[in-house]
Amino acid sequence: MREILELLEKDSTLSHTTLATMTGRSVAEVSAQVEAWEKAGVIRRYKAVVDWEKVDGADATEVTAFIDVAVTPARGVGFDDVAERLSRFAEVRSCYLVSGGHDLRCTVVGPNIRAVSDFVSRKLSTIDRVQATATHFVLKTHKQDGDSFTDPEPDHRLPVTP
Repeated sequence: MREILELLEKDSTLSHTTLATMTGRSVAEVSAQVEAWEKAGVIRRYKAVVDWEKVDGADATEVTAFIDVAVTPARGVGFDDVAERLSRFAEVRSCYLVSGGHDLRCTVVGPNIRAVSDFVSRKLSTIDRVQATATHFVLKTHKQDGDSFTDPEPDHRLPVTP
């Protein structure tokens, strides 16, 4: 059954019929399993990965930043309560506990650099036990969620005809 999840993770548009054919299972079995995973929260949602630079009006896209956060851990909860609080902000798209010089890494979006800066200075840095932050703005996306945003190089080989 893990194979179904792996296929859906790569392409969430696959129909249950296609999944059944690819995995050698019945359509009813695949449909029941996918529905059970959706109800249990294993499948959180379906989404599209969009290359916003190729959309008309690309200047209106959001600014993305990775923000590393140093946190003083608390007895009994460690970093979890701060991570959960950060995760509730609409600007925060993801939040991870990481190893290294900082404890949390958040992906934050805003309409412009000023909005992200205001989020860091007015919301994030004022949370108890947040010691320091380091903000890294995304300048260009080359690959996201396994999808490359670079166009494939053209085939320069000469055509062969019979």
